[in-house]
Amino acid sequence: MLGKKKTENSPSPINALNVIGEGTIIKGDITSSGDLRVDGAIEGTVYTKSKFVLGPSGKVNGDINAKNADISGLVVGHVNINEVLYLKASARINGDIETNKLIIESGGEFNGKCLMGKSSNKVSDVNHEKIPQEASKPIVGQ
Repeated sequence: MLGKKKTENSPSPINALNVIGEGTIIKGDITSSGDLRVDGAIEGTVYTKSKFVLGPSGKVNGDINAKNADISGLVVGHVNINEVLYLKASARINGDIETNKLIIESGGEFNGKCLMGKSSNKVSDVNHEKIPQEASKPIVGQ
């Protein structure tokens, strides 16, 4: 028809790749519906509905919330991942982890607590004080 432009199939923002390069420092929270790769530094909370990648030179001083994540750099804060968290050999996390699945390469490290499995998606519903006494007793060898 006349007067209407044919629109090309452009990638949707959900599939967008966002990159924060080495030497870049962002102070504030970041929210993205697409993949996010950080090789610079972030001082704030990161939210993405997709994959988060922290490169070896990357640093996050704040919490990370994502669907999946590959961490190679330094994180000081809590890491909340809905599906799979992959810690590479150079990864260092100082904070608690909540994820469905966790993979740690030899050399990767984290200092904090880890909550895994289906219950990790409903962390706010978990009341740690109501754990039955039997669950907190050590298992004795038979």
